[in-house]
Amino acid sequence: MLFRRLFPLALILGVFGGLAVSAQSTHRGRKYKSPPPTTRVEITILRADDDKPIENAAVVFTVVGDKGNMELKTDEDGKTVLDVLPVGSKVLLQVLAKGYQTYGQDYTLDKSEMALEVRLNRPGHQYSVYEKHPGQAAQSGGGGKDSPSDTSKPDATKGNKGSTKADESSQSADPPGSKPDSNQPQRQ
Repeated sequence: MLFRRLFPLALILGVFGGLAVSAQSTHRGRKYKSPPPTTRVEITILRADDDKPIENAAVVFTVVGDKGNMELKTDEDGKTVLDVLPVGSKVLLQVLAKGYQTYGQDYTLDKSEMALEVRLNRPGHQYSVYEKHPGQAAQSGGGGKDSPSDTSKPDATKGNKGSTKADESSQSADPPGSKPDSNQPQRQ
């Protein structure tokens, strides 16, 4: 009698146990694929003149061949960390900070940990054609917009308050503010 009661119970346990083992052996659904190893990049942004950190500088990573970019801001120590880019990635690093020249450089992330230090310079002096520059050949007559290019003209510093006879003849006889006559040819 005991056999009659235990046999159905053993049969049920055997069927469900067999189903549980067979369900584990089949591969249903998505197979887990681990992400590629990443590089941890620590970037430090400093002033070039006194090596002090630059706070709130924008550090922009653009992966070559991908769309979009990643922008991080530096902390009060001038540091920021990025650890989501795969090892072997080629990236363009750009650093933008108010009052400093923009920095840009290509890097290959070939190690699991990298430390980059960027020194930013203040903007340089703008080049002007109206200023003398070191290494510039001395020009006797000038040739610029505000200086006469013909050296045969009389010296502008002598007499007539800076104007020459050539300058007086080129001045218009029309009073200032008058409209030119449309029938007359225009001077250029």
